[in-house]
Amino acid sequence: MAKCGWKESGDVTFRWSGRGCARAPRGQTWRPIPLIVALLAAAPLPAQEPTIRVNVNLVHVIATVKNQQGQLVGSLKKEDFQISDNGVPQEVAFFGRQTDQPLSVALLVDTSGSTAKDLKYETDSAARFLRALLAEGNPEDRAALYTFNYDIQGGTYTHDYSALERRLKTLHGEAGTSLYDAIFFASHDLEGREGRKALVVVTDGGDTTSYRDLKQALKQAQMADAVLYAIVVLPITNDAGRNTGGEHALEFMAEGTGGRTFYPAVSAELDATFADIISELRTQYVLGFYPRQVPPTKDPFHRLDVRVKSPDLRVSARNGYYGDSTGSGDPDAQISVRPDRTAKKH
Repeated sequence: MAKCGWKESGDVTFRWSGRGCARAPRGQTWRPIPLIVALLAAAPLPAQEPTIRVNVNLVHVIATVKNQQGQLVGSLKKEDFQISDNGVPQEVAFFGRQTDQPLSVALLVDTSGSTAKDLKYETDSAARFLRALLAEGNPEDRAALYTFNYDIQGGTYTHDYSALERRLKTLHGEAGTSLYDAIFFASHDLEGREGRKALVVVTDGGDTTSYRDLKQALKQAQMADAVLYAIVVLPITNDAGRNTGGEHALEFMAEGTGGRTFYPAVSAELDATFADIISELRTQYVLGFYPRQVPPTKDPFHRLDVRVKSPDLRVSARNGYYGDSTGSGDPDAQISVRPDRTAKKH
């Protein structure tokens, strides 16, 4: 063992050698240790700054803009839009047009007994819709087919139109209607997908067998950032035989997500409805903001107001999102919106 030298400093004696250096009170036995360990043991720990974790997430909003004549407007820029979160103006941090983002469409077809008579025409029209949707636009666009009666049958997102068409041809009507459950589960599947998301629901408007209610279905659609388009096919045109309560529920969900409700007759009007939906999907804007300076609230639902500067234009966008009920007047205090989104500091 190499010899060690001595150096005294107060009540502590240091020794060192070629292998290392250690220190101990006088009278104790010395054992050389590696130099790096000795240096780390003798050196004071560096002062550490406190770690501040900030969970800042981008809130996405899909917006459709029309003029006073109802025509779609697709030429706006980022600076044309204004967003407020619970009444607090926000900065638009992200802006994109329809072709910038891939599109995922969940097509939900009502196969309950009440739709059996017109189901063949509905599925033929839906097949034409899917063909047009996937033949144009972004090659990353995907669609999935969901059917619902008393049960819900889900599907896989695909760009293969023929696979979706084959399944449409096998549908037949029977039993009850789990409309809210179908919207809930389809929205849950959409939640983890990237890009723009839409729910297209073909139904006669009634719900008879769902475990979830209207509020749960709408919340899940909003959590998925999905726009809901409801196509209410009316087998009965007079008010006495219609399910007006179900129709109003669909209108409420469509409005809450920034979508629309259509009431086509079972004729060529259904094809025109699907064409209108494709036009809107191709003329959407994608907006994003990081919530800032939003006052704390007990309600996790944040109300959104999306506008454009021109008074002649009308915006359709979802009316809110779900986030943590936190916030403050501190400009650096941020709201955690969704746990599965990438946290970024603004």
